[in-house]
Amino acid sequence: MELIGSYLVKFFRSLETRKKMSKSQNSEENKLKVGDNAPDFIIHQAKKKLSDFQGKNVVIYFYPRDFTPGCTVEAEEFSIDYPKYQEKKIEIIGVSPDDEKSHNKFRDKMNIPFLLTSDTNNQISKLYGVYVLKKFMGKEYLGVERSTFLVDKKGIIRKIFRKVKPKGHSLEVLEFFSKI
Repeated sequence: MELIGSYLVKFFRSLETRKKMSKSQNSEENKLKVGDNAPDFIIHQAKKKLSDFQGKNVVIYFYPRDFTPGCTVEAEEFSIDYPKYQEKKIEIIGVSPDDEKSHNKFRDKMNIPFLLTSDTNNQISKLYGVYVLKKFMGKEYLGVERSTFLVDKKGIIRKIFRKVKPKGHSLEVLEFFSKI
């Protein structure tokens, strides 16, 4: 009887996750595309909005969590390359569901020179269509898909990288911006 109860709990949790997913995730037709306006959002650390950066190219990168291996590699590479971004007048904004306290610790420990903003309720991730159904060790859950959006000086999305591999990604982004 316990086994059946355990199975039912897992089954209903899976159904709940799928229901939440269908309500929260943008359908394929509604996902942002190259050429769309980048949705505006507040960058808590800077007390600014994305739209305040018009006139500059902007990298918006979404990552699942501070201090995880992939997120650390990605932040480290963007930090190392940050002077190159500054030369080209490109701003970098990292977005994750972590709170500001976690971001402050991450920024301090990793010496991150660019902006990080909290998305604790996943509103920004949903706007950008990166809050998705994920699978890990056979379990499904909702989470942030590692993605990067390159926004031009007019606020238009010029490139989208989905399911990003952190190693080498910063140089990949710089290479794209050198072409526009």
